[in-house]
Amino acid sequence: MAKITKEAALLYHSQGKPGKIEVVPTKPYSTQTDLSLAYSPGVAEPCLEIQKNPIDAYKYTAKGNLVAVISNGTAVLGLGDIGALSGKPVMEGKGLLFKIYAGIDVFDIEVNEKDPDKFVEAVKAIAPTFGGINLEDIKAPECFEIERRLKEELDIPVMHDDQHGTAIISSAGLVNALEVAGKKIEDVKIVVNGAGASAVSCTKLYISLGAQLKNIVMLDSKGVITKSRTDLNEQKRFFATDREDIHTLAEAIKGADVFLGLSKGNVLTQDMVRSMAPMPIVFALANPTPEISYEDAMAARPDVLMATGRSDYPNQINNVIGFPYIFRGALDTHAKAINEEMKIAAVHAIANLAKQPVPDVVNAAYHVNNFTFGPEYFIPKPVDPRLITEVSCAVARAAMESGVARTQINDWDAYRLHLRELMGYESKLTQQLYDTARSNPQRVVFAEGIHPNMLKAAVEAKAEGICHPILLGNDEVITKLAKKLGLSLEGIEIVNLRHPDESERRERYARILTEKRAREGFTYEEANDKMFERNYFGMMMVETGDADAFITGLYTRYSNTIKVAKEVIGIQPEFKHFGTMHILNSKKGTYFLADTLINRHPDTETLIDVAKLAEKTVRFFNHTPVIAMLSYSNFGADTEGSPEKVHKAVAYMQEQYPELAIDGEMQVNFALNRELRDSKYPFTRLKGKDVNTLIFQTLSAANAGYQLLQTMAPTDTEFIGPIQMGLNKPIHFTDFESSVRDIVNITAVAVIDAIVEKKKKENK
Repeated sequence: MAKITKEAALLYHSQGKPGKIEVVPTKPYSTQTDLSLAYSPGVAEPCLEIQKNPIDAYKYTAKGNLVAVISNGTAVLGLGDIGALSGKPVMEGKGLLFKIYAGIDVFDIEVNEKDPDKFVEAVKAIAPTFGGINLEDIKAPECFEIERRLKEELDIPVMHDDQHGTAIISSAGLVNALEVAGKKIEDVKIVVNGAGASAVSCTKLYISLGAQLKNIVMLDSKGVITKSRTDLNEQKRFFATDREDIHTLAEAIKGADVFLGLSKGNVLTQDMVRSMAPMPIVFALANPTPEISYEDAMAARPDVLMATGRSDYPNQINNVIGFPYIFRGALDTHAKAINEEMKIAAVHAIANLAKQPVPDVVNAAYHVNNFTFGPEYFIPKPVDPRLITEVSCAVARAAMESGVARTQINDWDAYRLHLRELMGYESKLTQQLYDTARSNPQRVVFAEGIHPNMLKAAVEAKAEGICHPILLGNDEVITKLAKKLGLSLEGIEIVNLRHPDESERRERYARILTEKRAREGFTYEEANDKMFERNYFGMMMVETGDADAFITGLYTRYSNTIKVAKEVIGIQPEFKHFGTMHILNSKKGTYFLADTLINRHPDTETLIDVAKLAEKTVRFFNHTPVIAMLSYSNFGADTEGSPEKVHKAVAYMQEQYPELAIDGEMQVNFALNRELRDSKYPFTRLKGKDVNTLIFQTLSAANAGYQLLQTMAPTDTEFIGPIQMGLNKPIHFTDFESSVRDIVNITAVAVIDAIVEKKKKENK
């Protein structure tokens, strides 16, 4: 973990626009009509509807997606009582986390008031604005009373995250750590070092999950909290033990199964850890310095199950795993509160997630091959994209079942999809592709079965139900790799094309290819040699009907793959060229970019084929093509080089396809700015239309264009491709940078391509 310097931190918060969050309009505002609807006189209508039915505020305002992060600055991180204004950077940071992890908008509110009664009144007065309230960094014991009163007196969810966030995440970790250790929560002896808001809430939630109060010992700065002490507040008295034989941490921890530290650094020694029970569970959560370092704990007891609050060690107890998704589920059901049932639902959802196979994006973020449930991974990572669906759904369901929800979720699959779309993890286009592929899954050959990403993609595509995978490669190597990655190969066929058992098939493929290309210099001996290459063999599987589609490209140069595709599969008879397309799916719309892979310096004839193929492909994806053919000049301004080729291609397309919305050559800014284009060039065939298809003048322009967009695009923009256009059979390409999700997306396209091909044959 990189060291955070004072200079770097101050620069981060001050550079550009100060602060970390801003307000962004969500409705149109470019015209006078828009402004009249947004404010006077149009705004009066929703006001009157809300007056008649207050719950309509969730419908007509931001209330249903707006949380207040409220603090008085009396217990800010490890800084203590630094005041409301000084705590503002922390509250803004909390707002940032709400937004990036759960799509929730936040106003951070710093209240300069330490008196609990006055603080409560201030929060109550502004509560109608919000769908939920996140109390933050308020010192104990005042925080207990403030939260209790606000929960009783308000009809929206209120949660003090310093108490319950840590409680929920550490509880999920404890449930799983106990499973790894083979222990039951009702039997274990627990020592809690610290008696502040987090410690009290954590321990109470452990009791809700089955821990026995008689088995718990809590310590504060003065030692063990015993019933004989007279300096205890109400919260501490609840945990007071009648054991008078223990007074120090060293005495309390002997034989303990669990240590929970919410105190200060370096108070737990190696000797203390050695004195604990077998397979001890140590949650050292003081931050940034834990009660004992990970290295010291592991050196003292190699069997220790360790968690800290730090991201640079295994099993981080991080509140961001919980609070965004808990509020998401509460907001989406218009819940009146966040109750015990919702918190426990979150605990089990988080715990169960750690037992599931880990997505590739999580492994990549931590530079590992595969996280597996066990001593070093019993808590999900904060970057896990499944948290929003698993935790939010569990919390929403618990809100409904416990009676605090004011609106019902009836279609849980649709809700899960909505959550994924909200965070940019899924798009309607991708979902449509998957749904279509699932309707008739095809046999898809994956060329590089020994590549981890392609192997994972094949397994995921099988799990998604979009295809019947066939892996090419050495079966022993693939099986060993799958075991290492924790993947099941059940239902997946492996073909070792070099195995003697495949000799008859290699010879058959060689004869067929020789007959097909006899007039192009192919000999049987040459063709037979080529059948030891995965691209030749795999494409021949599709050519002969032994498979329906083929995915390749992670190990192979494009130039070689293109050559093989032309030889084995061939180009559709109505074309002389083929190409590829990338799809950009964003909040602004869906855009189709071609040719991004195949034709380096297209002449006019090639550009015409690419345009015709693009028109066909865009319709394949159920969009009406509006095509701009690009160059660095506009409509004949430059009469040499690539602009001239594009100009001629446009003229041909307009003459042959008079109903097609296509024009150019034009610069990309005119293509994508309808108002600018129509005012400057009113004669264009695209007048009044929004372009959705871009044909680039050269491969370098197309490739640089889509890669630039992909690099700079926000997280809610999705790229699908490259999608092959113009070959006789469904042969599709990836590249060496393709993620597992990229390959699965291409697989869905390949399956649909195969389905369409079969229907064409049936209709002939």
